[in-house]
Amino acid sequence: MRIEKYTERYREAIIHLILKVQRDEFGIPITIDEQPDLKEIETFYANEKGGFFIAVEDEKVIGTIGTWFLDGENAAIRKLFTDGNYRGKEYQTGQKLLDRLEAFCSQNGKKAIYLGTTDKFKAAHRFYEKNGYDEISKNDLPHDFDIMAVDSKFYRKML
Repeated sequence: MRIEKYTERYREAIIHLILKVQRDEFGIPITIDEQPDLKEIETFYANEKGGFFIAVEDEKVIGTIGTWFLDGENAAIRKLFTDGNYRGKEYQTGQKLLDRLEAFCSQNGKKAIYLGTTDKFKAAHRFYEKNGYDEISKNDLPHDFDIMAVDSKFYRKML
């Protein structure tokens, strides 16, 4: 497996993976139209706005993670998803993606990373907590953090 920066050739595979996990695995009734960042990954995550990374195994996208840079020293995690066949200690797909994103944020002067998630992603909660993310209230989010409709739990990690 390799972790690489987003390129346009993987766009459809990324969309397919994320929608599959959201809808088929977790039953979240969300569409591509409700996630404009997926329609224009290069615009939403380009250059000084943030970054988007994918995990690839034999040219198949098996994981995704993105970050948006917020005001000051803050960043937000978006779209951390892994194919169900590539989760867990054996693969560490999510861990490798998160490590790459945290290093990227640190290299770009970010000191705090925030994220929102749904109550349904129990394994994700444990994953973030194991990686030093603390649950915070919605009121503790930065003013420019974009809360998704499905977000009900929020986390922060100081780098």
